[in-house]
Amino acid sequence: MNKTLGMTPPMGWNSWNTFTWDINEELIRQIADTFVTDGYKDAGYEYIVIDDCWSLRERDANGNLVADPSKFPSGMKALADYIHSKGLKFGIYSCAGTHTCAGYPGSFEHEFQDAKLFAEWGVDYLKYDYCFKPRNVSGELLYKRMNLALRNCGRDILFSACNWGADNVYHWIRESGAHMYRSTGDIQDSWESIKNIALSQLDKGPFTGTFCHNDMDMLVVGMYGGSNSGFISAGRRGCTDSEYKTHFSLWCMMGSPLMIGCDIRTANQVTKDILLNQDLIAINQDVECRGAYRIKPEPQWFHSDEVFMLVKVLSNGDLAIGFFNLSDHQREIPLLFWDMGLPYASGAALSLYDCWAHKELGVFKERFSPVVPAHDCVVVRARLVV
Repeated sequence: MNKTLGMTPPMGWNSWNTFTWDINEELIRQIADTFVTDGYKDAGYEYIVIDDCWSLRERDANGNLVADPSKFPSGMKALADYIHSKGLKFGIYSCAGTHTCAGYPGSFEHEFQDAKLFAEWGVDYLKYDYCFKPRNVSGELLYKRMNLALRNCGRDILFSACNWGADNVYHWIRESGAHMYRSTGDIQDSWESIKNIALSQLDKGPFTGTFCHNDMDMLVVGMYGGSNSGFISAGRRGCTDSEYKTHFSLWCMMGSPLMIGCDIRTANQVTKDILLNQDLIAINQDVECRGAYRIKPEPQWFHSDEVFMLVKVLSNGDLAIGFFNLSDHQREIPLLFWDMGLPYASGAALSLYDCWAHKELGVFKERFSPVVPAHDCVVVRARLVV
């Protein structure tokens, strides 16, 4: 048994945001190759997850799920073996209901059978959705059921619950055994979607931590409206590079799993610089996995929840501090160190390191007040100095 499975937020890639139903084994192999050649594996990304639409529409005569032979002619075991040969891990998708969201067979009343099959294939990660659940069956019970099946299938499989924040999930999901859980509706490749998801989770810091991470949905960094789904692409507008940078910073600061959704085979350098930012990844992967707390700027200057600071306590005594301006106008965002527990009378100061510029900013006493453009952010790592 891997006793550290799911300890920190999982990192990887998922097929849905860009490709939805248009998936095949050659695509997945190419993604695995790119993980290695372009530095994603070295940066900590390890899971390659196939989302919905991978199976046939019906189970076989023995009730087993069957990979679509037109999409995966070599079968899932061979694909898993290829991914494992790259030093990576293989993820797959199912659903707590009778059918998946796209109408393929779900795992309802097949939980133990499917978990055994996934283990035989070499699956390392299961995304478990919430469509077509029988109306009078407890969703909480269904996630506990699949957890029990996975933990007794003979293989370590990370359990990614995906019930979109429904059914008061925050108050029972850790006890269910899931390693991560979706707390929001589906993300879109738009600034409004990113902003709304982040704002909806600002008070959920207490509901994330080691072995059970609040999943704010997959990343849309670098998609630029490139999904084959009109819903996800949101009219093919996409986001600016600054908005993608802010998106990644929020997910890292708030402890969300980092599941890439763009086509990394064609990612530009800006996208790579965002997704491979080791300073931000280190904050996300801090071993204590503490939720971030919010500090609002002085009310006489700001009357909006769209401008705020997030502070994340790190295991070595540092603080990660994010200054977020989700508004449509440039803002100066003042932080009083007193609000983080550091009074001027202590004689201590903070040495600040800019996690995007990758440089030391100097030592500050009492206050730090960056000017942040609209839809942008500043993220610093603060070290106490006396």
